[in-house]
Amino acid sequence: MIPVKAQPEPASFDAKVRQKGLAYLRKKGIALNQPPPPGTKIAPYWRTCLDDLYTSYHGTCAYLAVFFERCTGAGSVDHFVAKSTQAGLAYEWSNLRLACMAMNTKKNRYDDVLDPFTLEKGWFHLELLTGRVFPNPVLPLNDKFQVQATIDRLELNDPKNKEMRTRHYNWYIEGCYIADYLQKISPFVWFEAHRQGLL
Repeated sequence: MIPVKAQPEPASFDAKVRQKGLAYLRKKGIALNQPPPPGTKIAPYWRTCLDDLYTSYHGTCAYLAVFFERCTGAGSVDHFVAKSTQAGLAYEWSNLRLACMAMNTKKNRYDDVLDPFTLEKGWFHLELLTGRVFPNPVLPLNDKFQVQATIDRLELNDPKNKEMRTRHYNWYIEGCYIADYLQKISPFVWFEAHRQGLL
């Protein structure tokens, strides 16, 4: 993972998502700052902003830090604070993260994942030859624990994820990617290669 800069709310978001969502919650008598009643499913108006989210964040998964094509259907809207925790945040742009389906499924409603919007640079390190992600060794113990908890929850060291990272780096080394393209397709790999003086 690498830090993600929060992008401005699109002009159409309030009408398309927030106002419809808040009206729905009022109609159902669901408090904005409370969890919905058990078993309650709230209207998914946030789905209408997926194209805006994809464009605003350049098609890059906030958690896996790789680009994915919109046409594959791999994109989803993650609520950083789970909608099952605070119903009103389900319709707030600032609470939405662009995520590939795999990462969204793994994060689910858990709250032990670091927020890419508030993440500090260099907290996650990467072995470029193996693709293994690990906490920056100089972090204070509590921060290191949070990084490791995020790695574990999102399964960032799943064999497929490690293979993808090493493949991206190897393709750069072999000349298949120029550095600018590596930065777009695999920004975490690019960031770590740059930090390690290998670009």
